Amino acid sequence: MKLYMIRHGQTEWNKEKRLQGRVDIPLNAYGIQLAEETRDGLLGVRFDIAFTSPLKRAKKTAQILLEGQDVKLIEDERIIEIGFGSYEGLCYGEENYNIPDPHFMNFFEKPEVYQPAADGESFEQLHARAASFLKELSGKEEYEDGTILVSTHGACLCALLNVIKDSTIDQFWAGGLHKNCGLSIVEIKDGKAEILKEAIVLYPENKEGNLDGKDVEVIH
Repeated sequence: MKLYMIRHGQTEWNKEKRLQGRVDIPLNAYGIQLAEETRDGLLGVRFDIAFTSPLKRAKKTAQILLEGQDVKLIEDERIIEIGFGSYEGLCYGEENYNIPDPHFMNFFEKPEVYQPAADGESFEQLHARAASFLKELSGKEEYEDGTILVSTHGACLCALLNVIKDSTIDQFWAGGLHKNCGLSIVEIKDGKAEILKEAIVLYPENKEGNLDGKDVEVIH
């Protein structure tokens, strides 16, 4: 079993450094372009089945990557983004920071002491559902030799990888946050998971974050 796990393309809230969480924000034009470039970078990869977060930014990313392939796309709540509750829509960027909790940046800097909003989700809860998703997926015999797309979100993708690495919460961001349409490839064989590639991008990017036409890796 080989998993291609991807973070969704860019949204306007990504650009504005707003907490998205469960808010259903669509891809912007650049996010669609990133997904299209990533699809082209996956030239020759044929998926057998695909799973996506129910949120439209992840679902649209998956649909673009699956263009030209007759593949079933299954929504799974366990790979939705971490919930920020009442903080969703607020800005965490230094210039426009308006989150009422002065310690919120522990989310990125000290995840082991992060305290979510009263109606938010903890790292432990996120980790538990990511583990449940991977355990069920890896246990399905019909997918044993399959190539599977998983379209999800930044924090959830880190959680999936941390389950595989058996990392503690303090190491949650050790591999870094995937860029929009950042991709990790995992192989599961005989019950053991190996990360083949982590947080790669298949689109050319210049310093301004725009596509620049340079040659990039193509996965066949």
